[in-house]
Amino acid sequence: MKKLLILALGLSIASATAAPVTITYWQYDYASKVTAINDLIKKFEAANPDITVKQENFPYDAYSQKVASSVPAGQGPDVVNLYYGWLPQYVDAGYLQPLPTKDFPTVLTDATYAPMVKTAKMNGKYYALPTAVRTLAIFYNKDLFKAAGIKSPPKTWEELITDAGKIVQGTPPRYTTLGFGIQPDGQDYHVLREVLVRQFGGQPYSKDGKTVTYNSDAGTKAMAFYTDLMTKYKLGVPNFFPGNNSYRDAFIAGKVGMIIDGSFAISTIKSGAKFDWGVTQLPVLAANPKEKDNFGSYWVNGITKNAKGDKLAASVKFLKFLTSADTQRYWLQNVGEIPASRSLAADPALRKDPVFGPFVASLPYASSTVFVDEAGQRKAWVDAINTVLLQGNSPANAVKAAAQSEQKILDDYYKK
Repeated sequence: MKKLLILALGLSIASATAAPVTITYWQYDYASKVTAINDLIKKFEAANPDITVKQENFPYDAYSQKVASSVPAGQGPDVVNLYYGWLPQYVDAGYLQPLPTKDFPTVLTDATYAPMVKTAKMNGKYYALPTAVRTLAIFYNKDLFKAAGIKSPPKTWEELITDAGKIVQGTPPRYTTLGFGIQPDGQDYHVLREVLVRQFGGQPYSKDGKTVTYNSDAGTKAMAFYTDLMTKYKLGVPNFFPGNNSYRDAFIAGKVGMIIDGSFAISTIKSGAKFDWGVTQLPVLAANPKEKDNFGSYWVNGITKNAKGDKLAASVKFLKFLTSADTQRYWLQNVGEIPASRSLAADPALRKDPVFGPFVASLPYASSTVFVDEAGQRKAWVDAINTVLLQGNSPANAVKAAAQSEQKILDDYYKK
């Protein structure tokens, strides 16, 4: 009788463990990523028939607020896709739980992922991990280059100005073709902060990330150089096309010679552009050619506090699947983002690829800003840039205003 009771109890536990479970995955609505996750969910469910993954998507502008209002109420996702710059706020609010170290050992994670991923570690714990990482590069229209008699893409910023000047058509504000797709709230403010400030000899922040240090001669020179692309050289104008991705849409339409964008844009440009295009690394200053810089970023997948019991176990399985080598390779081919794994990104074939190669080559010198309030810090920079472009403010005063606004954000956060 005792043996039968033990056997029955064992069957009951086994049955409970194998019971079907449904988890919910959230990400913002970006076509190539949504399609990729749908395909990956099918593969995951085939290998894990007891787990069902339900994907839900939301417009980017409303996404962060949607997560912030749902998770505290015990609703919404079990696994959530977040921009790395949002992590401090989400961790502080208690929305995310630390990744179990038995499944994601900290030392192994440090060694496995690209160096920039360490910004996802808080208080010695990882709260989320990426499938892929991104850097920036120049996308250029080879057809427009050929028509303008330009034989190769620019290697210096000075060459970029010269080349873009040969391509631009029309006069401001009635351009018909832009030489350079200037867009402060696209990727340009990252370029200004993490690339140009460094190339002009400065540092954007102190080593601990708590103090703004770009309110300097280097910061002023960087702001002046960037805003001169529109005000002095008249290579382009912001919002040339309508929509959130004006600069990218205009490039895809064949109306821009060059834009700076992330590797995440590869899939969209590849499917939309009807002309010959190429990719090249970000330029250097002719006077300081050895100073190469880039901005590295990534989206991470984390497990919310809502995932408990069987849902937590299923969420861990799904997160391990999303960060696996096979998924990283799939993501590269279908979304266009670089594998987050150091070893996968070091693949010689990837480094030689004409499209992916320039992004991969930038990984060793790409910096990831340690945001504490990504939206607020972005606004400080974009507002400052626009005062120069649209209101005639001086670069020095604009940098000072950005520094004051951002330092207040940093101070308010670290005082907590």
